[in-house]
Amino acid sequence: MSRETIVLLISLPLYFIAMAIELYIHHKRNYRGYDMPDTLISFWFAIAGASLDLLMKGAGFFVLDWCNQHAIWQPDLLNTYPILAWALVFVGQDFCFYWLHRTEHMSRVFWAVHSNHHSSEHYNFAVALRSSVFQPLYRFVFYIPVAFLGFDGLTIMFMYGINQIYQFWLHTETIPKLPKWYEAIFVTPSHHRVHHASNILYLDRNMGQVLIIWDKLFGTFQEELDEEKPKFGLTKPLGTYHPWKAIVSEFVKIGHDLKKSPNLKTSWNYLFKAPGWSHDGSSQTADQLREELKQPKA
Repeated sequence: MSRETIVLLISLPLYFIAMAIELYIHHKRNYRGYDMPDTLISFWFAIAGASLDLLMKGAGFFVLDWCNQHAIWQPDLLNTYPILAWALVFVGQDFCFYWLHRTEHMSRVFWAVHSNHHSSEHYNFAVALRSSVFQPLYRFVFYIPVAFLGFDGLTIMFMYGINQIYQFWLHTETIPKLPKWYEAIFVTPSHHRVHHASNILYLDRNMGQVLIIWDKLFGTFQEELDEEKPKFGLTKPLGTYHPWKAIVSEFVKIGHDLKKSPNLKTSWNYLFKAPGWSHDGSSQTADQLREELKQPKA
């Protein structure tokens, strides 16, 4: 039995146990933290994303393994210095994930994929399963730098899977802020609540997977504030529980914007500039909204 299968067999039951416990806590607090149609959509996204991921594994491993075979150095660290090797894979994968995740928030065509994960107006463990369905089509590309350091695709994606298990536990309102030393280094439920919030102050913040240090280094960190309770979901709610429409809703919006585009350059910008960009000022990006928020009220 492969290590990936073992991890899957252990993690899946824990996920459902965690959801059951969270549901019980919500019940005791008289809090409606789960909604059945919304949760079913999360499960649907998980199945659809996992299916595409399975189909793309061959292509992803082929590319990463080719890069590994042409690595800039090949010291075989996994066998010679396994602790150092796994530490390097962890840091490298986490660093590359930050840029994958940041790209998905800063470029609209990638946001059209990632918005699946942000579309729930609830915040619970089921949302952790709410996959960015089409992400397997390009995810592996962002891990090419780690492969060129001398690590094979299986090792890189195994570390990605382990770190995704860590991400599951971030999707909850039941865990408060953790000790300051931990919050300073690692992504926590508090940090990730900010990430899933649609408040202008919180948009496109806290992109890290396991380490929050990348956000602090590259200017995307935002602490959860007591006076700014997170409002979860998209700035414009999804508005459908239809399985396919839910997946492609942001692509449909891009199509509408492309129809009103006056030229090729503007069409390109609608695809690759930040979500909210418009040639006529009819919508605004997160940075523009934040700047507007800073302006003194008349």
